[in-house]
Amino acid sequence: MIRVETNLFLRDPATVMFGVLFPSALLLGLGAVPALRESTPETGELRSIDVWAPTALVFGMVMIAVQHVPAVIATYRERGILRRLSTTPAHPRNVLIAQMIVAFASVVVSAALMIVLAWAVLGIAPPERPVEFIVAFVVGYAALLGLGLISAALVRTSGTANQIGTLLFVALMFFGGAFLPRVVMPDVLRMAGEFVPPGLQALTAAWSAEAGEITATAGGQPFWLQIAIMASIAVVASAVAAKIFRWE
Repeated sequence: MIRVETNLFLRDPATVMFGVLFPSALLLGLGAVPALRESTPETGELRSIDVWAPTALVFGMVMIAVQHVPAVIATYRERGILRRLSTTPAHPRNVLIAQMIVAFASVVVSAALMIVLAWAVLGIAPPERPVEFIVAFVVGYAALLGLGLISAALVRTSGTANQIGTLLFVALMFFGGAFLPRVVMPDVLRMAGEFVPPGLQALTAAWSAEAGEITATAGGQPFWLQIAIMASIAVVASAVAAKIFRWE
């Protein structure tokens, strides 16, 4: 099932482009802007592109978790694939597990590709605290996936899943602080961003301590507290999705 889901994933050029390749392309494109390759008084010794690197990573995470996964599950439900599988030894649950494994693998590939290209092409140092970065990455993605699974549990058609996924993408990116720097966001939005997956501030702090201090100047939760918040969202959202999920 993992092999089949992988083949289906690779046959979807839009998902591969925007979920896997877009973060790297976005960062490289911004890196071509001379002004972003220069440090400013606000960023200290860091360049603007160094501070912005974790934000590019988030684009792929959100796209896969709240747009791709719900759309695939809704398509399977809409076409009766899950119902048919329930009559065979291949339980529909295995299809969902395979789908989530492939989706997570694609996010990992996207992150690894972006980190390598950022270092090789733009001279952006890899995450300074790799263990904490991996924790923030996994927990943040789990929180996103929990929200995506709630959408997948509710919608009946792929069209509806795509519409809800787009709304979730824009809302998470905006309130999470990916579209606007935290320093220019109103206090209410900054506070809301502490509870919005995938926890961009935690990813930024784990990538670069100096960049984390810059984002923290606008106010923010400590690293491990935000990790706890993201973990709580992941657990609660996944439990809700499991409770309301229907195969047909």
